[in-house]
Amino acid sequence: MNLPNKLTIFRVILIPFFVFFLLYQGLEGYGNYIAAGIFAAACLTDFADGKIARKYNLVTNFGKFMDPLADKLLVCAAMICLIETGQLASWIVIIIISREFIISGFRLIASDNGIVIAASYWGKFKTTFQMLMIIVLVLDIDHVFFEILGVILIYAALILTIVSLIDYIIKNKDVLKEQK
Repeated sequence: MNLPNKLTIFRVILIPFFVFFLLYQGLEGYGNYIAAGIFAAACLTDFADGKIARKYNLVTNFGKFMDPLADKLLVCAAMICLIETGQLASWIVIIIISREFIISGFRLIASDNGIVIAASYWGKFKTTFQMLMIIVLVLDIDHVFFEILGVILIYAALILTIVSLIDYIIKNKDVLKEQK
């Protein structure tokens, strides 16, 4: 197994630790900082595994499958936890997770027809803003600047989620046409 795939697996392994430190109440207010550090480390592995795989021609079918799945697991787990902490509205999380299911469905149909749907810039911006939003919300810094920044990032991530979904649908609408 190559380094990018190990980083992807490491990202998945970090998820339960992130969830534990975010939700466990016995850490006297420090759990969210540990959780934010774990989440940030996981985000860095996402950036690193793709760069390394492309630079050293280490792209594998496992990586093509697991890298986006690891990202979805990490981000969705974090957002679901943020519903529990009261920092994120469930309707926003439902929209974001629904987009992920729709795009995954598109990719599955495309794959069955021999078509690869690559990540778009809108999708990459969406992921970046979701990750930044999660870090700011998990840190939960009691200051008006961070509260406003959190709200801005929530709505920026939501808008980018919708824009990237529309972009995928428009660019890949032929995938839904009946194939022989």
